[in-house]
Amino acid sequence: MHPEFVAAFLIGIAGSVHCSAMCGGVIAGLNYAIPNNKPLLPYALSYNLGRILSYGAAGLIAGALGQIFSHQIGSGIALLKLLSGVMLVLLGAYIGNWWRVLSKLESAGARLWRKVSPLAKRFVPFKTPFHAFPYGLIWGWLPCGLVYSTLAWSMATGDAVNSAFLMICFGLGTLPATLLLALSAKQLLAITQAPRTKQIIALALVAYGGFIIAQSLQHHL
Repeated sequence: MHPEFVAAFLIGIAGSVHCSAMCGGVIAGLNYAIPNNKPLLPYALSYNLGRILSYGAAGLIAGALGQIFSHQIGSGIALLKLLSGVMLVLLGAYIGNWWRVLSKLESAGARLWRKVSPLAKRFVPFKTPFHAFPYGLIWGWLPCGLVYSTLAWSMATGDAVNSAFLMICFGLGTLPATLLLALSAKQLLAITQAPRTKQIIALALVAYGGFIIAQSLQHHL
């Protein structure tokens, strides 16, 4: 598998603490939308599938824009690769909690979320797990600096399909934490939130991003 897809998955894993803080209230509310005496897992899987597919759709759009940019500008691919490296460094700093400038992206998406979020109310309470799927599609657009910055990084692939798959890998990385939150598995959730694990992944992302930046600059020199 391409290193960028692995990196996207690790970003999702390392961002589990952030997902818990941002989405914990949403997930707790969703549990109340599930019929009494019904197993939680099918509903949790359904709305998480919707959420991850919305990430993939956003990645498809971002990748298409990156693809157009790379064809319109002679050095477009090189510039996108440079952007990719910068975004990886910023993501590493964000996950490592060293510099959280990317959190400002969340406020940029707040306006869109205020327009989209009322649509989700039409699907609750959930009659079946299938009714949780469209809710998840909408939930995927919740303002999140981690998602937006990963999306900007995915644009640098310069390919719509690869960008979509990269975002899906990111979504799969966040899946363990969101499922464990839905199932109230606090002890298991603590494993995904280990600070040392986050720091190791953050350092790896910064190193990988620095390597890409160095390659891009060397290409121009």
